[in-house]
Amino acid sequence: MKPFIISHMMMSVDGRIDCAMTEKIEEPSVYYDALDSLACPSQLMGRVTMQLHYAAGLWTVGGNTAPVGHECFHVASGSEGYTIALDTHGSLAYSGNTADGKPLLVVVAECCPKAYLDYLAGKGISWVAAGKEHIDLRRAMELVACHFGVRRISLVGGGHVNGAFLAAGLLDEVSVMVGPGIDGRRGMTAIFDGIADPQAEPVLLDLRDVQRVGNGTVWLRYTVRQ
Repeated sequence: MKPFIISHMMMSVDGRIDCAMTEKIEEPSVYYDALDSLACPSQLMGRVTMQLHYAAGLWTVGGNTAPVGHECFHVASGSEGYTIALDTHGSLAYSGNTADGKPLLVVVAECCPKAYLDYLAGKGISWVAAGKEHIDLRRAMELVACHFGVRRISLVGGGHVNGAFLAAGLLDEVSVMVGPGIDGRRGMTAIFDGIADPQAEPVLLDLRDVQRVGNGTVWLRYTVRQ
């Protein structure tokens, strides 16, 4: 069984999610107050977001560079909630074992060097390895539910992460905050992005709630039609 997974994002009217931009069109507290109300003890984000906000640089390869080569996991500490990082090949270094006051839980693919997993364990950081060359998101979510007790996760960083969970059929709810502004810059990431299949079908949603919050932001909540 997987956790209940909600994508929660602030975007401009044209669907862009660059944080520096969204913070100019709405107070960040509006986003975080809504996030708190979703009652998701664990938050998940991709490598780019983790590197930008939480990592202490890049990990320097050392020791056994052979891939771990099989599904496995390490529970460094139990918790009601985790900050979960997707880092396929094991690239980020950390100064401690928490982020936003919650224990770190790093998800990698089985091609990740064993030395990186040893590094994480040595820092007191939990990890999961699932999927050969790419993270098997569905299996990884089953593992975090079974072995870490994670029941609800909010996706809080990365259009490509959102797109990957969408393509894998793992989303239960979509929480979208449309801020009162337009980005318009070429090449900026959209709220759901990176799905390579040009024949991919649209994912249908059912509207469950609409609110006006902050300085004119519209907060939309949808359930994903199964």
